[in-house]
Amino acid sequence: MEFGIIFPTRIDDWKLIADAEALGYDRAWVPDSQMLWSDCYATLALAAEHTSRIQIGTGVSITRTRIAPVTAHSIASINRLAPGRVFLGLGTGHTAMRVMGMKPQKIDAFREYLRVVRALLRGEEVDYTLDGVTRPIRFLHQDQGFLELQPEIPVYIAANGPRALAVTGEYGDGLTTLLYEDPTVLQSHLDLVKQGAKQAGRQLPDPFHVAAVSAAVVLRAGETLASERVIDACGAWVTTALHFVYEVYALSGDEDVIPEAFRDIWEQYCAHVDSMATPEDRRYLQLHDGHSTFLVPEERRFVTPAAIESTTLVGSGDDIIARIREAERAGLKELTILPPTDGSRDNLRDFAEDVMKRY
Repeated sequence: MEFGIIFPTRIDDWKLIADAEALGYDRAWVPDSQMLWSDCYATLALAAEHTSRIQIGTGVSITRTRIAPVTAHSIASINRLAPGRVFLGLGTGHTAMRVMGMKPQKIDAFREYLRVVRALLRGEEVDYTLDGVTRPIRFLHQDQGFLELQPEIPVYIAANGPRALAVTGEYGDGLTTLLYEDPTVLQSHLDLVKQGAKQAGRQLPDPFHVAAVSAAVVLRAGETLASERVIDACGAWVTTALHFVYEVYALSGDEDVIPEAFRDIWEQYCAHVDSMATPEDRRYLQLHDGHSTFLVPEERRFVTPAAIESTTLVGSGDDIIARIREAERAGLKELTILPPTDGSRDNLRDFAEDVMKRY
């Protein structure tokens, strides 16, 4: 089992990656969301220069906001600084696009994007289409030190839906997803990945990396899920899940998408959204306020014990270890921790001491 970190991309926080390396973490994922945070590749460049062991990469780079040749050259530039410990995480951009009131990339376009990126990262020539014009492209000057394509950069794909999971099987070296309360969900996801690979006539790489993201809180003596420190540590993560579910519900109108743990607060949360100061056609500007970064004070009441338990890895060190082992049996290879912005180092240190060193 590997352990990684992911954090809101503030460029100064490249230092957090260096601290995580010192604590024994294996991997650092740097997210890409242009309306929320700093640039992920600039942050990775700083981290590459100030670390020596930890694996670093995008968590994840958004295919809708960066054309494929640019993404390939950006990660290959980072690989020049830290060859052999760089990976490329890619996703369609649920949050990065929703915060602009727009939709993530469609799966067919995502598949084509992956085809182009994979070919370029192998140093190959590939047909590329932009604005209806198709031309063969390849990296020039490959021997001049501008980029580094060796060792080959693994591509990890963020996927949860059936079609995205199938595409992961076609092109991915790994999968990044959420840590679900029920480990059979991960097993079903991996089955869909394998089916996608089989339909494409592809053998999945061995090992095939599987990472899952969660906030994690090791309870201290006397603490409960209602303790203020616990809410502070995972509140931004819980409300991020709430924002996501609301977006899906607003699009579909399907109440089945509402998790059981959110049902007792759902009407209150919908009323909260309806009362937002921004008009409905601009509400995306307010809905994702604090996304994975800080807990908006008005949303603290929605961080209930039930919501925490269903979205967060929380409990004693022994409880957390037991849950990770269960997920490992389902196919998990890496647990990626999202610490709170305030107190991030304490959170990572607690997890390293109480979980990682005893795992």
